[in-house]
Amino acid sequence: MGHDTLPSRFPVFPLSGALLLPNGNLPLNIFEPRYLQMTRDAMQTDRVIGMIQPREGVNRGDASALYGTGCAGRITSFEETDDGRYLITLTGVSRFDVVEELVTVTPYRQVTACFQRWSVDLEPLEADACKRPTLMQAMRGYFERQRIEIDWEAVDQAPFDGLITSLAMICPFTPSEKQALLEASDQDARLDTLITLMQMQSFAAEEEPKLRH
Repeated sequence: MGHDTLPSRFPVFPLSGALLLPNGNLPLNIFEPRYLQMTRDAMQTDRVIGMIQPREGVNRGDASALYGTGCAGRITSFEETDDGRYLITLTGVSRFDVVEELVTVTPYRQVTACFQRWSVDLEPLEADACKRPTLMQAMRGYFERQRIEIDWEAVDQAPFDGLITSLAMICPFTPSEKQALLEASDQDARLDTLITLMQMQSFAAEEEPKLRH
């Protein structure tokens, strides 16, 4: 799938702390009226929605300013619940840079986007497999201190690049940390960023009891 299959204009879903990456799957529970309409409109066209984070504390008129980079995804799963919600899955295709946020009559926000900087997203993911032991060590310290239970057998069997993408998307990092993972130049750079974030938070958790004395 090339960038020429993606529209240059599409709706965006500003959601702080939510990260979509190329080849990743992001489940979403849609219930606000404006995003219900956004989903309906996307389903009737090219099924593309851009996930992007609002900049915390930075406003543009009556709305939050957006980060300059997000990730476009296609709706690959759709279900309507009895109470009128939509349960969808977005599968990440490529990151994009916002060229312009459009003035529209729709209740949801739309942008024109450029994919040129992110041609790497159309290539196979290739992180350095030799770094897997380092990631595993960082994961053990991080999840132990976050008190998050994990199926280590499943982790051991997971493809390395899929594991990196999943961890970056699901770990409870801050919005700015999520943005750093999104904007990493390639999968190897994302792996290095992920390891660093896990090690930093583990170190901070170790130091905290000392600071209390």
